[in-house]
Amino acid sequence: MKSLFSQYLPYLFGYKKKFFYAILGMIAVAVGTAGTAHLIKPVLDDIFINKDRDMLAILPFMFIFVFTLKGIGKYIQTYYTAYIGQDVVRKMRDDVVLHLTHLDIEFFNQTHTGEILSRITNDISRIQTVVATIIPNFFREIFTIIVLTAYIIYLSPKLALYFLIFMPLVIYPVSILAKKMRKYSNLSQESMADMTTRLGEIFYNIEMIKSNSTQEYEHEKFSIQNYSVFRFLMKQIKTNALTSPVMEIIGAVAIGMVIFVGGGEVIDGNMSVGSFFAFATALFLLYDPIRRISSLYNKAQDAVSANIRMQELFSKKPTIVSGNIELNNNIEKIEFSKISLKYGKDKVLKDINFSVKKGESIALIGNSGSGKSSLVNLIVRFYNPNSGNIKINGIDIRNFSLKSLHDNIGFVTQKIFIFNDTVASNVAYGLEIDKDKVIKALKKANAFEFVNKFSDGVDMILSESGGNLSGGQRQRLALARALYKNPQILILDEATSALDNQSESLIIKALYELKSDMIIISIAHRLSTVKNADNIFLFKDGKILCEGTQSQLQKRCDEYKELNKDITN
Repeated sequence: MKSLFSQYLPYLFGYKKKFFYAILGMIAVAVGTAGTAHLIKPVLDDIFINKDRDMLAILPFMFIFVFTLKGIGKYIQTYYTAYIGQDVVRKMRDDVVLHLTHLDIEFFNQTHTGEILSRITNDISRIQTVVATIIPNFFREIFTIIVLTAYIIYLSPKLALYFLIFMPLVIYPVSILAKKMRKYSNLSQESMADMTTRLGEIFYNIEMIKSNSTQEYEHEKFSIQNYSVFRFLMKQIKTNALTSPVMEIIGAVAIGMVIFVGGGEVIDGNMSVGSFFAFATALFLLYDPIRRISSLYNKAQDAVSANIRMQELFSKKPTIVSGNIELNNNIEKIEFSKISLKYGKDKVLKDINFSVKKGESIALIGNSGSGKSSLVNLIVRFYNPNSGNIKINGIDIRNFSLKSLHDNIGFVTQKIFIFNDTVASNVAYGLEIDKDKVIKALKKANAFEFVNKFSDGVDMILSESGGNLSGGQRQRLALARALYKNPQILILDEATSALDNQSESLIIKALYELKSDMIIISIAHRLSTVKNADNIFLFKDGKILCEGTQSQLQKRCDEYKELNKDITN
């Protein structure tokens, strides 16, 4: 709890002016609350007992003033603390998304998307409660407790002592309940993440679910996790609900003691009726902030667990770090020297050695899992090799800044990424939109013909994941996006697999016309797409088994002949 406050208090102090106004509001609430109790004394002593008409004329206005002060103070405190809290959470979301997008691809391969989304949405929402509500309310209640405690001591130190000795008794049961709250909160957040993960899988795989009529099967699995969330949330509610009865019992004992002793003081003439009722009113008013603080403490346990999970995300650091050399736009040569790569314990690349120059195109072929995609993933630095190095113009690519490296690479994978935005924005993704340049890239990718038929042309809004496009259209848009960058290196990982033969041949022809200005690296299963490559590398079990032109491989590589035979058949 202490660490939670220490982490988020600096956020609040970053808004000094607004925090100052919020504190003024809290003080106004505390003074107004104490003022309410104080006015009970003249009401009873001066009006009801002494029949003072002058005081009768004044006191209603004093009550109006006190409650107005309290109301204005509460409004100011509520507005400014809410502003600070919401803005802090906004910045926190920005920070966590920026942090996550810089983590390694390996992190995303090992962590389910639903788990990440749960932490960004559910966990931050729970932390938001602390920043926007619990911390500000905690300070408001503390101010109120300090003012009211000072007031009851001022009225009667003897009576105040009887009440104050009971206050420490509250701490023990509240601390026990808080530990339970933290435990159940952690379990509920984990179960919520599991449920979110299950939801993500259901909607991502909805076509498979519907085609297999497994709705009931998926619903049964989801219901189990949904009930788990419900069960732990109810345990939290049950634990939190116990706080109020415990506080009320202890408070009742304290108030009973004060009434007994205070009544004796009034009977003995040591205290006026007005003073006693003012004391009693202050005591009742003091009970509420103490009860609310204990409730806030329990609720904060929810945020403590969420904060631990959030800090786990922030503690993860990328191993793929940017270099400090800017890669210019004149790439002459890429060299692969003794490259080896492991995924966990599995060695997927073993001692890879070759080079490729500007104006050349190479093709990587082989069965699935042979290491082709792993190799190109090293070029874009999704991973670093476990041994060996990749050099561009004689410089290890780890020395280049990631942005300048990626600015020079056009990368088209089997997985097509289409954003819910215009065609032009998708093609010029991350760059300034030049519509003439967009159209030029679309034509090179053999995509302008179908885009031009859209009612809004390049301004047509595409649906999420390109749901209003065919597979071949999505692939051509992805290729246009890569070409829009005028890349020095063009990587095509099964980039034309969804195209018909005619469209594929047109695109391949267009690409080979551009190859004098770049290096083209293609991965393909259809050997027809790579037959004109300057060099073909056949991968098997993470090694380069054969290399050469198509005619050379047909003569001297049995595996290539077999692969060609299998594909032809």
